[in-house]
Amino acid sequence: MSGAVQVETHEDITILWLNRPERGNALDAEMVECLHEALDAAIARRARLVVLRGRGRNFCTGLSLDDLDAASDGDLVLRIIRIELLLQRLHTFPAPTMAVAAGRAFGAGADLFVACDYRIAVEGSSFSFPGPSFGLILGTARLAARIGNGAARHLLLSGALTAASDAVRLDLATSLMMEDTIDLAVETAGAAARRLDPQTVLALHDRTRCSDPDTDLAALVRSAAKPGLKDRIKAYRAAANNNRALART
Repeated sequence: MSGAVQVETHEDITILWLNRPERGNALDAEMVECLHEALDAAIARRARLVVLRGRGRNFCTGLSLDDLDAASDGDLVLRIIRIELLLQRLHTFPAPTMAVAAGRAFGAGADLFVACDYRIAVEGSSFSFPGPSFGLILGTARLAARIGNGAARHLLLSGALTAASDAVRLDLATSLMMEDTIDLAVETAGAAARRLDPQTVLALHDRTRCSDPDTDLAALVRSAAKPGLKDRIKAYRAAANNNRALART
């Protein structure tokens, strides 16, 4: 496994650190595959709790666009499918999962957060789901299951930035904490997780899951397969950069 994801193990707790802080921990193909491998390893070592965190200022700023000029539509579709499969694994993992979001949780990064059981918003964090701006239907049913159809539609249609306190109010986040309380929260969640064996956790996830993974994947593929995905992402990025420039003036 490369340095894109750093793995810490504390007895039966596995912490996965997204480790591209200079890029906002954005998800490129390498990081996505490293996360898949890390989840395989966590299952093999019978981890009782898996925690996702981000190095640096931000949890995860979404899909990496560093190689956008060289990528084809097909490259992007495959990467997005692998992200959806990663989200599905987290959502149905045979151990409780926790995401700790500091800074920005944006796009696929916000979807990573939503997929987990415990969702800690660090004071000052924010969340946004811009995928519909370039035609992607990623993680929508999971978001609706967390916060309700109406609230999910509002966030997805508006692209609104959600502050940490509002995320808790919506149940997007399960708690709001200061950075110095996170270690205790991880220990507490680990102690609670040890009450249940992996088969029971898996069964609970299965029986309380409100979205169908095959239907979710099909919706994503249909949205991503529409010709011109790369051009739509470029147009979205240009508009976002222009809006930021205007905000600074």
